[in-house]
Amino acid sequence: MLFDVITLFPDFFRTPLSSGLLGKALDKEIAKVNLVNPRDYTTDKYHKVDDESYGGGVGMVLKPEPIFAAVESLTTKPRREVILLTPQGETMCQQLFKQLAIGYDQLILICGHYEGIDERVQYLVTREVSLGDFVLTGGEIPALALINGVVRLLPGTVGKADSLKYESFESGLLDYPHYTRPSNFRGWKVPEVLLSGNHAKIAEWRYQQQIQRTKSRRPDLIKNDDNLIE
Repeated sequence: MLFDVITLFPDFFRTPLSSGLLGKALDKEIAKVNLVNPRDYTTDKYHKVDDESYGGGVGMVLKPEPIFAAVESLTTKPRREVILLTPQGETMCQQLFKQLAIGYDQLILICGHYEGIDERVQYLVTREVSLGDFVLTGGEIPALALINGVVRLLPGTVGKADSLKYESFESGLLDYPHYTRPSNFRGWKVPEVLLSGNHAKIAEWRYQQQIQRTKSRRPDLIKNDDNLIE
């Protein structure tokens, strides 16, 4: 999987991309991240990437020329998606990450900034994605979240692939509670069923915990699901 990130702040990604499972996955070349600064594709001596908005208004707008030039400079793969990170896009979710991980070999991520991006950049874009219903200072944080969410689904990133099957959102439910040693911490005890060694009972307890937790914390996830067995 190749990620090409069009960003005015490539240094933002250096430490996160070298840390934890994501860093290990990149070291093993499970995925590659290529950071591209559109300032390198400007043609004026000031390397100007933004300008005032036509029609007036507050804030500056990213110019189309450097972004087009940056994207067009890339080596492209047949199965690619050009994603604009914007609050107006579809909200990131686990199903989106799975779709991108399975369906594409190259994701080009365009990080917005300032008041917005010239609308003509839409002629490059094949998908718009948002981190949520809020506004950040730029698209770098959403881009990093998307990279993280997709890379961890690629074969070889997570040591025990089966663990991905039981996470929050994989079955439409939130994850069940997890416990480790000590079995009694400050009077809070691990549920007896988890100490029983009865795997059938443990599985049933975990499933019921998923249902209860989802109902109390994210009822929107199951209000239309008729397949739950209680």
